[in-house]
Amino acid sequence: MTHAFETLAIHAGQDPDPSTGAVVPPLHLSSTFKQDGVGGLRGGFEYARSGNPTRQALEECLAALEGGLKGFAFASGLAAEDTLLRSVTRPGAHVLMPGDAYGGSYRLIAGVLSNWGISHTSVDLSDLDAVRAAIRPETAVLWCETPTNPLLGIADIAALAGIAHDAGALLVVDNTFASPYLQQPLALGADAVVHSTTKYMGGHSDVVGGAVVVKDAELAEKIGYHQNAVGAIAGPFDSWLTLRGIKTLGVRMDRHSDNAERIVEVLASHAAVKTVLYPGRPEHPGHEVAAKQMRRFGGMVGLRLHGGLETALEVVAKTQLFTLAESLGGVESLIEHPGKMTHQSVAGSPLEVPDDLIRLSVGIENVDDLIGDLLQALA
Repeated sequence: MTHAFETLAIHAGQDPDPSTGAVVPPLHLSSTFKQDGVGGLRGGFEYARSGNPTRQALEECLAALEGGLKGFAFASGLAAEDTLLRSVTRPGAHVLMPGDAYGGSYRLIAGVLSNWGISHTSVDLSDLDAVRAAIRPETAVLWCETPTNPLLGIADIAALAGIAHDAGALLVVDNTFASPYLQQPLALGADAVVHSTTKYMGGHSDVVGGAVVVKDAELAEKIGYHQNAVGAIAGPFDSWLTLRGIKTLGVRMDRHSDNAERIVEVLASHAAVKTVLYPGRPEHPGHEVAAKQMRRFGGMVGLRLHGGLETALEVVAKTQLFTLAESLGGVESLIEHPGKMTHQSVAGSPLEVPDDLIRLSVGIENVDDLIGDLLQALA
């Protein structure tokens, strides 16, 4: 029997404990597991780096939510990205990535993997002709974010999958901003999905984690080997917290989207705001593609302000309900200046973000309170 997303979020990989009947799967903290004779493993567990029942429950849930064959849970989103990229590239390979990628992903590829002989090119993924022109014979991965962080750009996942596969490359989609509730990249042709589960999946700003979900058995075997060999796994308590957060993912994403839509509507005509970046706006250049491949448009909003850097820094310092902090996707609203905070690692590079940009992670508080806070900060 197939089940809807909200049902899978609560039940996939989370059957009641068979020995006690506990509705919530137990937290297994053990680092090692008793064997019934040499090689006689109970449930397939021998050592917690290789497998842990709590992590396995999370990984099964992740796979179900993304419609994949196999999920893998990691210590952070960047640990997930690093393990995936090392699984599918070799020295001399080329990675094609967004022109406005997340700063941490850019730092990983340009600053770390480049020392391993991996080259990269940044390109506007909404320009399919530019993507085709940037493909090289050695291109192994087309790395996609949609919506992008922090400029909320939109890429056509199905079209990019066709381009990547024609070139013999894999399409990887960072689905962190949308979450699997709003967007299902594997169903649109992607080969792998990555997440910072720190964000919307965990949803409460109390756990750091990452995930990879794939639909191909051979690719799953490669990633599973590297996950065990490299060891950047999610710990059991982090896995348990992430599972707890996932149970309410659908409810939260609807509220994040509701609040963001109201805030965008109010701020779009504000005298201090030069541009509102939100794929739900009909004026957004990626709106039609986003409407086609997303259920709703999420809780992330970008604002470019008249007055430039000085005004942007003043505004982020004046909010009271929007907390000045990095990260995103929690129940509480956050505000930040990407150029000076989350994306400082791309300063001076082709991916440098505008200095008049502020990023909102719209939480699930009362939306009128949030609007009032933003209006007083912009006054």
